[in-house]
Amino acid sequence: MAYIISSVNVNGVRAAAGKGMLAWLAATEADIVCVQEVRATDEQTRAALAPALAAGWWLANAEPESKGRAGVAILSRREPHAVRIGFGSSEFDASGRYLEADFGDVTVASVYVHSGEAGTPRQDEKYRYLAELGAYLTTRTGEFVVSGDWNIAHTELDLKNWKGNLKSAGFLPDERAWIDGLLAAGYVDVVRTLHPGVEGPYSWWSYRGRAFDNDTGWRIDYQLARGDLATRAKQAVVERAAAYDQRWSDHAPVTVQYR
Repeated sequence: MAYIISSVNVNGVRAAAGKGMLAWLAATEADIVCVQEVRATDEQTRAALAPALAAGWWLANAEPESKGRAGVAILSRREPHAVRIGFGSSEFDASGRYLEADFGDVTVASVYVHSGEAGTPRQDEKYRYLAELGAYLTTRTGEFVVSGDWNIAHTELDLKNWKGNLKSAGFLPDERAWIDGLLAAGYVDVVRTLHPGVEGPYSWWSYRGRAFDNDTGWRIDYQLARGDLATRAKQAVVERAAAYDQRWSDHAPVTVQYR
């Protein structure tokens, strides 16, 4: 079965809905949309997305325990057969950072990895999360894609100013090696596979300065697939806004067609 799967960090669903997310949902051809950094309760999320839900979108939501932080969701054209929040972690399952849903033989997950901060407890927390998440993902089999904001630029091609970020969270050696481990375990970075050897395509740009206008971005929003699904990824695009004032998040949707 063919799928179009999109993934986007909305940087607060209530704000995004008011800036253009609803119009994007009305226009997209995606079958499934993985959403990160919802930063709202389930009730608030459903209220913000009410027009989309009334139009037929189905919402699975992992509400964060910390008010105003994290939160992931999956929007789909049809109701999934099953939904699971978390991956069996006593520390992180209530944090609103992982959600997966089954659509027939295909499982789609939405993930939001911590941003971290080098040399601080925030980075230690990120590493604990990565260790548990990685252990879980390596046990997954079958048709599976995990999409989201990983807050890791894997290689020098994945951020514009890599030389200036060698000691920054998001480009640290241990973080990049963690991505290496997932690829060695059989996952495929489908966007990079479809765009080999090029800078980007970036999916996040700071709101500060002229980062967006100059395309000084980071590629930190990935779709990692395994099983036959990975070989069925035929087209990938980052839906970068035409202009700064047309953005409804500091991230752009990453959309992949699986045929």
